[in-house]
Amino acid sequence: MVQVRVAAYPVNGIHGSLASARPDFAAHCVNCSVRDLSVCSALTPEDLLHSTQISETIRIPAGETVFIAGEPARSVFTIKSGTLRLYRILPDGRRQIVGFIGAGDFLGLALAGRYSYSADAVDDVCACRIDRGLYMSFMSKRPHLLRRLHELANQELILAHDHMVLLGRRSAEEKVAAFLLSLRERMRRLGTSMVTLALPMSRADLADYLGLTIETVCRVVSKLARQKVLLVVPHGVRLLDPRRLEEIGAS
Repeated sequence: MVQVRVAAYPVNGIHGSLASARPDFAAHCVNCSVRDLSVCSALTPEDLLHSTQISETIRIPAGETVFIAGEPARSVFTIKSGTLRLYRILPDGRRQIVGFIGAGDFLGLALAGRYSYSADAVDDVCACRIDRGLYMSFMSKRPHLLRRLHELANQELILAHDHMVLLGRRSAEEKVAAFLLSLRERMRRLGTSMVTLALPMSRADLADYLGLTIETVCRVVSKLARQKVLLVVPHGVRLLDPRRLEEIGAS
């Protein structure tokens, strides 16, 4: 039986209060709904047993800061549910959101030893947390895990390049369409609805991610709604004409 631990601040760099871990870690880890999508997909049953001995399940309330850019990287996280925003504060005080991550995503393996961006919870988040030092030791003995992390790093690099193109070479309408299509692809990987897309982030978040103003984001969404490409629903949008959205996003 793995000892249940209660998170204590600021031991692992999170600012706020967290719930305690569940006592049935081993069964919970094996039956985890995002295991096949996460870095844990590379772990053998024996690896999972060892992993549960150094991990804890935490709950991060909406709006809670997980870590701040420049802080020592003390923990790594696998997101089980909910959404986090990753961002940097520019020298002039503006915020640039560099990404949104959710179920199955891995967070916090800062090679330089310090977090290069800040992270906070968009909505209520459940995550698996491991001390970074323990995880580095755990990882060094498992080449199959290193290969999986290398794959994820390559995917992250591709996403970063795509975001650069999104910010610099696309119209506002194309940016919004491309974002919704990327969200739909995430839903496909999770095996959930690809018709109604949950948008837990605010219009301000979308604006800071897409390099637009809030007014422009609202205007584009309203235009797509008038054209019956989508329907705005509580906390999200429903895709009425996915093919048209694909045409706009691929422009």
